[in-house]
Amino acid sequence: MCGFAALFEADRVFDPELLASLDRDLYHRGPDAGGTLDEAGFALVFRRLAILDPTSSADQPMTDVYGRCTLVFNGEIYNYRELRIELEAAGVSLRTDGDSEVILEGYRIWGESVLERLEGMYAFALVDRNRGTALVARDPLGIKPLYIMRRGPLFAVASEMRPLRRLHQVRPDEAALAELLTFGWAAGSLSNLTGIERVPGGTLLRIPIDKNGSYQRRRFFDPLDTLKPDEESDPAELERLAIEEVGNSVIAHLASDVGYTAQLSGGVDSSVVAAIASSRSHGPLVSFGVKLADPRFDESRYRAMVTDRYELEHHEILLDGIDLADAMPKAIMHMEGPVPHGGCVMLMLLCREARKHSKVILTGEGADEMFGGYWRYSIWRKLMWQERISRLLPPSSIPRIWPFHGVRKFANRDAAVYASVYHDYHAMQEVFPGLLPEAGVRGRASRRYSDFRDRLFAVDQVAYLESLLVRQDKMSMAESMEARVPFVHLPLLKAVNRLPRSVRVGDGKTKPVLKRLADRLLPQDLVHRRKVGLGLPYDDWLSDDRGLGRYLSLLTDHDCRLAAYAEPCSLRNIVGRFRTGHTEKMPSMFWLVNLELWLRSLTLTTYDDTTLG
Repeated sequence: MCGFAALFEADRVFDPELLASLDRDLYHRGPDAGGTLDEAGFALVFRRLAILDPTSSADQPMTDVYGRCTLVFNGEIYNYRELRIELEAAGVSLRTDGDSEVILEGYRIWGESVLERLEGMYAFALVDRNRGTALVARDPLGIKPLYIMRRGPLFAVASEMRPLRRLHQVRPDEAALAELLTFGWAAGSLSNLTGIERVPGGTLLRIPIDKNGSYQRRRFFDPLDTLKPDEESDPAELERLAIEEVGNSVIAHLASDVGYTAQLSGGVDSSVVAAIASSRSHGPLVSFGVKLADPRFDESRYRAMVTDRYELEHHEILLDGIDLADAMPKAIMHMEGPVPHGGCVMLMLLCREARKHSKVILTGEGADEMFGGYWRYSIWRKLMWQERISRLLPPSSIPRIWPFHGVRKFANRDAAVYASVYHDYHAMQEVFPGLLPEAGVRGRASRRYSDFRDRLFAVDQVAYLESLLVRQDKMSMAESMEARVPFVHLPLLKAVNRLPRSVRVGDGKTKPVLKRLADRLLPQDLVHRRKVGLGLPYDDWLSDDRGLGRYLSLLTDHDCRLAAYAEPCSLRNIVGRFRTGHTEKMPSMFWLVNLELWLRSLTLTTYDDTTLG
């Protein structure tokens, strides 16, 4: 896990001071080592968090022995050992023991088809001097972030947006802001800022480094191409293969020369990862969990079931609303947008403690999007019929009483897209009527399928999942730590997306396939309880001036950034209602504070966790 920035412009030699500033911007992503390479036409800046082959021989930028190609690479290739064997059989003499050289030499031997062989999480830029071209790619599932800016003849890519902001003045993108207000995440290529694009997963860019080349772009992998439920094969065999791939993926994600720890929530997903990992660990697996001071949201007793059964060396980190409020500005600055969930802040604080034990942490992220873990999957029939009825009735004729609330929610909307929105987005859109989201990538994903269950998976896998992956990356890297997501792995995706619908999605149940695996590994009381997730008492914390309540006044200040997009006086009225306890039919106060803090962060130049307060 590392970070890089790469600048490309024919014949240009880049300013060393600029490159030094990019290095500082990325330092938190790789404090172990750094390197810069500047030649006519391109410059590469790299920061390294050394995980595989931590010796200096594997530092980057890395150039092959012939001087043809140079690589900067962020991520991990989990099948690198198999690829090393293939390369050595082809006559390649490898100089390192890690995975970076596999990409470099793999390209030299196999060309762009090396992308078809890589299994892992990655973003990289590879300069091919012979062809006068730079190849830039992001992994198929979008686990590692990658951004691009184009300004005249200049192309710039980076692991984060902050280095790119030094090259061009940006402002909030209103198309992204509309999605943030409703969905909490701007999906697809929307980066939150104008002039900067998030490179979609599975995309390859060809960028010229001389005046004779041309910019090209292609999608080398689309995850939704794998979403083809197999209704003809033996369901039991397909389920067996999917469960087998879970174990294979967890084991593959244990590759590390510096050890690893586990992020343990008390839910099924992280518990399954910890159970499998502990069976392969030399000595007790070290794990970490967040213990909330509010007992209503405390899941430590479920974590104890796992830590006791597998004799983990477990650490509980006690956090409360004041801790979250103190750290939220820093989390937002590292997220480079509003945090998709307050739990992001808690994850960052967890990684701060876990970093004292290892630079690698295993997580359970992604299991819900693969196996159908959200409540919407258990009530898919109800959602489907609510959508159908809403399309038959004019919105104005739908009663405002139960049982028509769901029908009203989806009036003129795609239920597969809006089923993941739990706050009152109608109230939010009334405050910001000029910022209504387009269908975007969510709508396009849903329209590819006719079966409602497929539509739910498609939307989650192209939009919601990425918000979780980016938060894992940026919250862990804020503390110079690598987060791994074994449930988000290409072989596993291919296996679960073949599962028959009736096997993968159960009426009134969530994650039936994964839970059958969990039944073998975990206590029944943990596996079959109602999913909680990292729930947080936002309203209580917003009512406390020592906690999140300290930020409410930002929404009523004369320089409130959100006010520029809102109906006049609406934010003052909302804050007043909240303070007097009248909170019905109101937009999420936490989300308004979250957005305001992000907009204010755009004027800051350092990762300061206190300035916004």
